[in-house]
Amino acid sequence: MSTLDSLIVAVNDGLWTYLLIPLVVCAGLYFTVRSRAVQLRLFPEMLRVLKDKSQPRADGTKPVSSFGAFTISAAARVGTGNIAGVATAITLGGAGAVFWMWVMALVGGASAFVESALAQLYKVRDDKDGDGKDGDGTPSGTYRGGPAYYMQRGLGKRWPGVLFAVAITVTFGFVFNAVQSNTITSVASGSVSGSGSSWFAPAVGLLLAVLLGVAICGGVRRITSVTTVLVPVMAVVYLLLGTAVVLLNLGDLPRVLGDIVGGAFGFKELAAGGIGAAIQQGVRRGMFSNEAGLGSAPNAGAAAEVTHPVKQGLVQSLGVFFDTLLICSMTAFIILTTTPELGGRQGADLTQSALTDTLGGWAGHVLTAVVFLLAFSSMIGNYYYGESNIGFMTRRAWVLPVYRALVLAVVFLGALGSVGVIWNLADVFMGLMALINLLAIIPLSAIAFRLLDDYTAQRRSGLDPVFTRSRMPDLTGVECWPDTPTAPGRRETAGAGTA
Repeated sequence: MSTLDSLIVAVNDGLWTYLLIPLVVCAGLYFTVRSRAVQLRLFPEMLRVLKDKSQPRADGTKPVSSFGAFTISAAARVGTGNIAGVATAITLGGAGAVFWMWVMALVGGASAFVESALAQLYKVRDDKDGDGKDGDGTPSGTYRGGPAYYMQRGLGKRWPGVLFAVAITVTFGFVFNAVQSNTITSVASGSVSGSGSSWFAPAVGLLLAVLLGVAICGGVRRITSVTTVLVPVMAVVYLLLGTAVVLLNLGDLPRVLGDIVGGAFGFKELAAGGIGAAIQQGVRRGMFSNEAGLGSAPNAGAAAEVTHPVKQGLVQSLGVFFDTLLICSMTAFIILTTTPELGGRQGADLTQSALTDTLGGWAGHVLTAVVFLLAFSSMIGNYYYGESNIGFMTRRAWVLPVYRALVLAVVFLGALGSVGVIWNLADVFMGLMALINLLAIIPLSAIAFRLLDDYTAQRRSGLDPVFTRSRMPDLTGVECWPDTPTAPGRRETAGAGTA
């Protein structure tokens, strides 16, 4: 096992150091410049769009709203990357890794905008037999999309879409779900007496597999109903715990901020390669946490029913800030203000020990519940990403049940696995996914920026923007948007000039 882990680490270091980190950073900077810093400039607009409500369909069913799609992606984003991932980054890269996670969020917000706007533009109707209709012959009531779809429809090539679909299905459906299961088991073992028994990990794995099976059998609407409740609750509880720790250690906050900035630029690093470790861990864990440019969140964003593709691009960009600048920062402050001994502690166990050092043993039990909610909701989002891309690759009826069975098996086995090997595998597959996606959205970004110009022009005219194919008739592969407006855009009486 140690030989396998060493090989995976070697592949990781080469892939991220020489290829992915330069590509991720350069792409994010390019998108930021070309969009005139859309992730910062239109931040108030992001908050406005998030509150948009989708109208019920003619058949009375409720569509997936911007907020609903936001919670699906947040369910996958806000998971163990925020608790275990940040702790791992600090352990391996020092406090400076936190600074580079922040940088990744600020730059990556533009990447998240581009990929999610493209996913909305090129989304397709979600149906079982591929004809765009439900069983009664009416247009299908839900949508799916993502990088595989905009690669085929925007680039006009199916093979990179299939390659990405395989990569995301393996990465999220299997590897990342094993990470979530492993983290839940790790935290629970530190909170439950008798967890050292041989039956404990298998019991937790079996419980998780059963609960996930129940949650995923209802499709995207059931997924949104679950995540819409879980994500806000788990975020608020965790933020309250973190705020209590920071307030009790308020005098240490200036030192913590100094350590973060100093470690980021090597001011306090005596060993050679200290800066490199901080940058590499910050970028890796930042991408694992906020998924900007990874190509995962667009799969959720495509499910929303909005009047303009840019709306969902803005909402998904907001998700990057929510994840990294809020949740991840809180984890960093919890660990760095309490400065627990790092020896022998890693991942979620480090965060748990930091909480108990300040608040007492009860906080460890609360964190166990929070991690369960975080990781379990992430499993739901991860599963959906795989399901969406299996629908792209094949319509054979037997494939989806097999995929579901394999996901549940991996969740069970993840509870039994080694923490180090599972996290390193996650890095490898995440890197391959990001590579495929970024190479696709760089040439397609010109379309996203045209969409942004159209959106801002309508906002300046005082309209709630509506997109139709007639606004960009030269585009091919656009299926789910009307040819002409069914009704004029609704006039906005306040804030129309903010875009």
